[in-house]
Amino acid sequence: MNLGDLVVRKSYGGDVTFRVEGMRHQSVVIKGTDFRLLADAPADDLVMVPHPTLSERTKQAQIKANESLDRLQKHRQEQSERQLANLRNTEGGQFTDKGFFDVPGKVLHLDGDPLYLKKSMSLYNQLRVPAEGHYINESAMADTLYRLLPRVRPDIVVITGHDGVLKRRQPYDLHSLDSYKNSHNFVSAIQVARQYERNLDSLVIVAGACQSHFEALLQAGANFASSPGRILIHALDPVYVASKASYTSLRETVNIHDVIHNTISGSQGVGGIETRGSYRIGLPKLQDLSTLKVTPSIS
Repeated sequence: MNLGDLVVRKSYGGDVTFRVEGMRHQSVVIKGTDFRLLADAPADDLVMVPHPTLSERTKQAQIKANESLDRLQKHRQEQSERQLANLRNTEGGQFTDKGFFDVPGKVLHLDGDPLYLKKSMSLYNQLRVPAEGHYINESAMADTLYRLLPRVRPDIVVITGHDGVLKRRQPYDLHSLDSYKNSHNFVSAIQVARQYERNLDSLVIVAGACQSHFEALLQAGANFASSPGRILIHALDPVYVASKASYTSLRETVNIHDVIHNTISGSQGVGGIETRGSYRIGLPKLQDLSTLKVTPSIS
């Protein structure tokens, strides 16, 4: 068994495909290819799988991810058309004949995993969501937000990475942050963000990873969080939530049912509270400066 090999766990019925990230004396460090899970496993519990072969759960997640992408792209187009129609109705069409430009909400994305961050930034780009991403260890996210928020001034903050209920803490108490790998770090980061901006609609916070303490994250000030059912969430679920908020009009609240429907993990993986969107439109349509004819006015 080598670094980069794809494996499944026999003890879990081979339900999730992992990639080998590291080798230890008596265990192997594995990371979900599609789910935000980093774990140790005994070498004799792992079965290698060919690269084209994926677990059924991973296949279903990829199918749903593509469906979610299609829905979000459709939502973005419908949002633009609806906003244009509203302007035409209120302004009599005099300002909208020459078009308009989109101003979606800006995302600051902190991720505790470099590969998931890369996938997330690619999806933001596909959805035309303005986003700045940083690979940050979960324990350093609070300090990083303290420095970045005044500079980036985002509309939406995503705080994610790796988390999980600790198996070694037996019997574990799901009410206690001590039972989770990184939920306490996510709570600290949320608190810093809320000190920067207390208004839940002015700064939308999407937080959590696999099996995160959903209630604690919401109580700390997150608008959307994982995981109500303490399940594994898909690596891109936080991106779908942030993108939905980015392209929902500031005149409207983000449809929570749509948000949950757009995620791969569903209502057991992601939840949240009523929140206004961040999307605006501007007039007139931006011009192509490379072809614009201008007479200089200053010598």
